[in-house]
Amino acid sequence: MTGQRKPQNPCPGCYLHQLRCICAHTPSITLKTKLILVVHTKELKRTTNTGRLAVKALANSEMRIRGEDRAGLDLTDLLSPSYRTLLFYPSEDAVELTREFVEMSSLPIQLIVPDGSWRQAGKVHTRHPELKDIPRIKITTPNPATLHMRAETNEYGMATLEAIAYALGIIEGPQVKDELLAFYNKKLEGTLQGRGLLP
Repeated sequence: MTGQRKPQNPCPGCYLHQLRCICAHTPSITLKTKLILVVHTKELKRTTNTGRLAVKALANSEMRIRGEDRAGLDLTDLLSPSYRTLLFYPSEDAVELTREFVEMSSLPIQLIVPDGSWRQAGKVHTRHPELKDIPRIKITTPNPATLHMRAETNEYGMATLEAIAYALGIIEGPQVKDELLAFYNKKLEGTLQGRGLLP
């Protein structure tokens, strides 16, 4: 039987079946770049979520949760002069993330990453006035993967952890990208095995 059924007795860390748990393979990576994952509360209930795995793997990271109450989430405290803060969202005015762009400033980067459905991620871009002056960045690298956690609608589509891996590969170097992609691939393999799509 195949399909996107939820695993029984999932691991609370990686949300795979206990027998396929990948938590022991979580890398421990310390970087100058700070990751802020802004995730919708509904997204955290999805077993295919990969953003939380980035937070587990990156020491200099944290998670902020949207949609828990009507008051909304205030991200004003993230606007620190100690960091060059960027929002990882492909809006029309987003700048391509390149080494040249990174080297325009000596400040360490604080990367704010919306996590959720396209609609949920878009609300971080449009509904947080405190972030209106934060530069938007994007990556237009085609995704070479042939297997995906969720259906992708275009050649650039990536899971959140994949996108973070590629971004940090540009900011911090290829070793970081390779470690995070290897971790993502373990999550992908376990997920597809649970669906009966891989042996």
